[in-house]
Amino acid sequence: MKKYKVSKTYKEINEKIRAGKAVVVTAEEIIDIVEKNGEVEAARKVDVVTTGTFSPMCSSGAFLNFGHTSPKIRASKVWLNDVPAYGGLAAVDCYVGATEVAEGDPLNSVYPGEFNYGGGHVIEDLVAGNVIRLRLEGYGTDCYPARRHEKNITINDLRDAILFNPRNAYQNYNCAVNMSDKTIYTYMGVLRPGMANANYSTAGQLSPLFNDPYYKTIGIGTRVFLGGTQGYVAWHGTQHDSHVPRGENGVPREGAGTIAVIGSLKEMVPEWLVGASILGYGVSLYVGIGIPIPILNEEMARYTAVRDEDIYTQIYDYSMDYPNGVAKSLGEVSYKELRSGSIELDGKKVATAPLSSYYKAREIANILKEWIETGEFLLGEPQQLLPSS
Repeated sequence: MKKYKVSKTYKEINEKIRAGKAVVVTAEEIIDIVEKNGEVEAARKVDVVTTGTFSPMCSSGAFLNFGHTSPKIRASKVWLNDVPAYGGLAAVDCYVGATEVAEGDPLNSVYPGEFNYGGGHVIEDLVAGNVIRLRLEGYGTDCYPARRHEKNITINDLRDAILFNPRNAYQNYNCAVNMSDKTIYTYMGVLRPGMANANYSTAGQLSPLFNDPYYKTIGIGTRVFLGGTQGYVAWHGTQHDSHVPRGENGVPREGAGTIAVIGSLKEMVPEWLVGASILGYGVSLYVGIGIPIPILNEEMARYTAVRDEDIYTQIYDYSMDYPNGVAKSLGEVSYKELRSGSIELDGKKVATAPLSSYYKAREIANILKEWIETGEFLLGEPQQLLPSS
């Protein structure tokens, strides 16, 4: 076992949080602290580093229990504001996915489709307390004889409302360009022809999994900021892959780890769960997530001091290569370059734009910092870390 000059436990840090003595800084603030004091002294001084991200996260949704009707119904088909939800769970349980589109939407038959309303908007409306039209259909049984039911509800009428997102907080993601001679519409936004723009979707040095590249403090039971309240990491996310090329600092140079998260939808706020309409592609949900990284030793201090200039991602062509499953990188670029507003690609200056909000990521990191400093938020020690090998 590796020996460290600084060694802390979750219990010790939580005791300091309860006593109001924990030193908490954001992922931006730790950079200068480590540069000025070194990683060992920084680990002695700092107890927790907070992170944040606010991006479209398609693999998201909510389990809802709308309670029994009179007469009772086995709701095999469910709609919320005309958005289909999956009813194959139980009599009055359903799952509404963030990317499900409202029934009757013209989709891309009128190209590019606007996708004005879908599952992500339903979730935002529920959290905002707005009225939702619930429509149910069943096939009729002796114990559940009703075949149809329809009523207006708000989130307060639901027996249970649980946000459960199978894949969030992607650890790094592609930078997307369009090498064709026509405009294309993708989940990475509108990409103009001839590599006229490049879109990316990560909060760089503030992003949670960049600050713990080998998942040494993140796993099942990790308590997180989720949608404006406290939630938890439930499992590693779908498509989680730790076996990717990494830099000397351990940071993946392409898409890698993900997390599945869970929390009470009834406690969340619409500022941090926002439905998104992506022109020509579909609907999604902007999700706000922040993870506190405990500084257990100097290694964690070093990891959390990662800078945008030391984080790289790959550039892919979304006109031909990506849709055809060709993993051909056009080049590598740092987040410092991406956040500067332009990059150089094949001798050409290309304008860049983020799908994620760095401003909102910073806000999440600061909210989480305040919660910990005031003793409202304790660290959740993971019962099993995310897979790292």
